[in-house]
Amino acid sequence: MLWLELLLGFSIGLSLGLLGGGGSILTVPALVYLVGQTPQAAVTTSLAIVGANSLMGASFHRSQGTLNWRIALTFGGSGMVTAYFASGISKLLPPAVLLIAFAVLMLVIGVFLLKQKDVQEISMAEKPLWVTLASGAAVGLLTGVLGVGGGFLIVPALVMLVGLPMQMAVGTSLVVIAMNSIAGLAGHIHDGAVQPLLILIFTASGLVGTFAGSRLTTYLPAKKLQTVFAWFVILLAVFLLADNFNKLH
Repeated sequence: MLWLELLLGFSIGLSLGLLGGGGSILTVPALVYLVGQTPQAAVTTSLAIVGANSLMGASFHRSQGTLNWRIALTFGGSGMVTAYFASGISKLLPPAVLLIAFAVLMLVIGVFLLKQKDVQEISMAEKPLWVTLASGAAVGLLTGVLGVGGGFLIVPALVMLVGLPMQMAVGTSLVVIAMNSIAGLAGHIHDGAVQPLLILIFTASGLVGTFAGSRLTTYLPAKKLQTVFAWFVILLAVFLLADNFNKLH
């Protein structure tokens, strides 16, 4: 299974480095269906893997000048607060309903990104501080209620609401994902489901993938990267809808 774990870790890291998202959505199913972990153990393991890969990916993007620390910390800080207080709401809803709601949100985001005509390549038109705080809080609210989230919510919000170019949004989102992962891991670490060797294998191969993905973003035009991201989100949304509609009965 070692080769499979290395391949999965690399793929997850590549997604994080290239698109700034896909970490938890890829990691949890991979750990459950391919590695054989329980869902509870997969969530804990995923937080450790995604958190480590996101931190490393953020450092790669920082060296390339595609990371805005001020926005990352402001956006991530407000999001962590609202996610914490909103997390209890998700326990009141059936899992299938949560995933369908998340899939619908992903479809809306994907279509919106596809319809955008232009993406600013260099311009960093700064929005007021309250816009960044409100955007981070809104994403945190959705993440807390739906129980899932990360780059698929953060990257579009940074592009559409905060006004960052796509490459800058990808790098900045990795800091936010790392912050959320660390906070989540702190809450799950007492569950006793941590497997250090598995985390090490996934993280090591994931760092290679994250490095490759972060380097590729400098060669891809912002519009093309946004289109790839949008279709990735839409395809995952369709899969989630198809997989969960029949569970409503």
